[in-house]
Amino acid sequence: MLSEKLEKELNEQIKYEFYSAYYYLSMAAYFDDQTLDGFSNFFRVQAEEEQFHAMKFYNFINEKGGRVKLQTIDQPPHEFDSAADVFSKALEHERFVTKRIYTLMDLAKEEREHATISMLQWFVDEQVEEEDTMETYLRQIERMGEKGSGIYMLDKELSARTFTPPADGEE
Repeated sequence: MLSEKLEKELNEQIKYEFYSAYYYLSMAAYFDDQTLDGFSNFFRVQAEEEQFHAMKFYNFINEKGGRVKLQTIDQPPHEFDSAADVFSKALEHERFVTKRIYTLMDLAKEEREHATISMLQWFVDEQVEEEDTMETYLRQIERMGEKGSGIYMLDKELSARTFTPPADGEE
């Protein structure tokens, strides 16, 4: 059984995961407006992943006999200056999420809640990948600039991204 404090923080994380999905959809909408369909696809797929993450927390709380309490999700920003600005903000957001996961892990360790520690380890590993992905694309965009054929080549690459939830519930 989860402590009241841990259950509250896990519920808070559901909100942040759904906010992440909402934020990434806002980024996708920006790219739709810029007619960069591959970039839009990248962030729509990212939004799907974040919804999947939220549901991992949702299901875990239920499995541990807790109560899911959904919270209000704030409106995300919807104005961006450029592709580099979007990826910079996405990287900053992923770093925020990483700090949240670390805080949850610290609390779970403090409470010696081993099942939660095990579940959160998956997210610790996932955040390494999330930050690396955003930083890699940001650096590529910064190197190539946003004028010329490079941005269209990257747009084509990003159009191929898909998300298929794994059958066993792990990503």
